[in-house]
Amino acid sequence: MGTVNGDSAAGLVVSFGEMLIDFVPTVSGVSLAEATGFLKAPGGAPANVAIAVARLGGLCAFVGKLGDDGFGRMLAAILRENGVDDSGVTFDNGARTALAFVTLRADGEREFMFYRNPSADMLLTEAELNLDLIRKAAVFHYGSISLITEPCRSAHLKAMEVAKETGALLSYDPNLRLPLWPSAAEARKQILSIWDQADIIKVSDVELEFLTGQDSVEDEVAMQLWRPTLKLLLVTLGEKGCKYYTEDFHGIIDSFAVKQIDTTGAGDAFVGALLRRIVHDQSVLQDEKRLRELLRFANACGAITTTKKGAIPSLPNASEAMQLLESASDMLA
Repeated sequence: MGTVNGDSAAGLVVSFGEMLIDFVPTVSGVSLAEATGFLKAPGGAPANVAIAVARLGGLCAFVGKLGDDGFGRMLAAILRENGVDDSGVTFDNGARTALAFVTLRADGEREFMFYRNPSADMLLTEAELNLDLIRKAAVFHYGSISLITEPCRSAHLKAMEVAKETGALLSYDPNLRLPLWPSAAEARKQILSIWDQADIIKVSDVELEFLTGQDSVEDEVAMQLWRPTLKLLLVTLGEKGCKYYTEDFHGIIDSFAVKQIDTTGAGDAFVGALLRRIVHDQSVLQDEKRLRELLRFANACGAITTTKKGAIPSLPNASEAMQLLESASDMLA
């Protein structure tokens, strides 16, 4: 797929931010230092969300910057192969595509080592933004990693402003990566600096605890992150499902029992599923019954992603998600 044009852009989700390559050890349960070999896996949360939307049959574009190198060209090709419009992607011939080495240690904790000083995504400028594409967005989705340094921070703020001016629904998943920030205090301050502009925010249980400073996911703690400007606040709880909060109602949706292999990308699959449905019908945000159905679908997509290795290869299509939903309702019947 090349570019999205004019009228066909109805229902377009535009995802903004970083795309990179994760290097994952060929053997699980070892530290990065102990790993003897690595597999390369395309990643970056905003790019994962874009591909998740497209795999579910939605119209999606990605806006960001890659290095003008073999890895950058490979990532752009992966976007196109997955049906994502890459006309918002620019290339930097002076900086490399970002790399991350990621391992799941024997104690279950993820260990990250990033190569970004600076990487191409950090050097995206306002002038390089494809504003025509951003203006076509019905939903504009982003994270917080693009807020860490200039000039990308200014480009991020400009893109949000243009999307909002043209009536897009703004979707924010902070996707906290503490090692990339100068300090935890700076991360908290900058992540919250754009909080009031979003219509939909999704945080994980870990991010909720980090942003509130409280070791709890109870409703009164989650509501500390509520703003009157929000239409929907979501807190994902891993295998325990997700909580949702709107102005008029709140509740919890259980997850699905699956055999987990790798949780990478589960949150991005969840967000992609949510945006894929909301982009065509925002009224679901005022209807609790329909919103609960939508969140069950999103939970199913997240759960399926954990059953295979790597984020992008394991993002589900619509029929896989429906199959899980049907088998789960058969078990309840």
